[in-house]
Amino acid sequence: MSNWNPWHGCTKISPGCYHCYVYRRDAEFDRDASVVHKTASFDLPIKKDRKGEYKLKADGDFVYTCFTSDFFHPIADEWRIDAWRYIKIRSDLNFFIVTKRPDRFYESLPADWGEGYENVHLCCTCENQEMTDQRLPIFLDLPLKHRSIIHEPMLEAIDIRKYLEKYHHVIENVICGGESGKDARLCDYDWILSTRAQCIEFGVPFRFKQTGTYFRKGKRTYCIERKYQMSQAVKAGIDFKQQF
Repeated sequence: MSNWNPWHGCTKISPGCYHCYVYRRDAEFDRDASVVHKTASFDLPIKKDRKGEYKLKADGDFVYTCFTSDFFHPIADEWRIDAWRYIKIRSDLNFFIVTKRPDRFYESLPADWGEGYENVHLCCTCENQEMTDQRLPIFLDLPLKHRSIIHEPMLEAIDIRKYLEKYHHVIENVICGGESGKDARLCDYDWILSTRAQCIEFGVPFRFKQTGTYFRKGKRTYCIERKYQMSQAVKAGIDFKQQF
């Protein structure tokens, strides 16, 4: 898996941020995760080795981008100008970006963006109904070639039928996952199944990514170790791929 984190650190803006994994990890090293700063990897996409070859290579379908911050964080507005330039130069790579800030998409957007860069896949996080109804009307109208929705950490049952009905032709998939960590909030299997049913109704691919630490199925609640959370989701066998 290829990663590129051009900047690090973020500020919490909604319930999904409360137990942010970046904050947990930075706390282990006595670092303040709310301080947003450029990283040594800022220009990684255009760095070359002694042979003149790019150091950042495709390892899988995507380069997972800015996963220790938010690509559209306001502190990064000036930095993002160069980041977009690097993404354009590396048209051989597909950059996967997750954001809670679709409202800031147009800040520092390249002049040649048009309907989007083919090698950019943007994913919007919507952890509950309130954030879904706040973010998706903005996100789904953005000029993008590729987009996904993710409910992670999924904090309650979420109704996205009206969005799937109107935008099913531009949503490439919907992903669901529970929250990890010792302070994780519970994820209920019924919430996952509800989103899956909505996706199937409108022919949108669905993926169950991970159970989270505390996972309720029926009347039982399970405490699942981090290393098993993704494999247990796979074992559920409920992913849906479009058949037409």
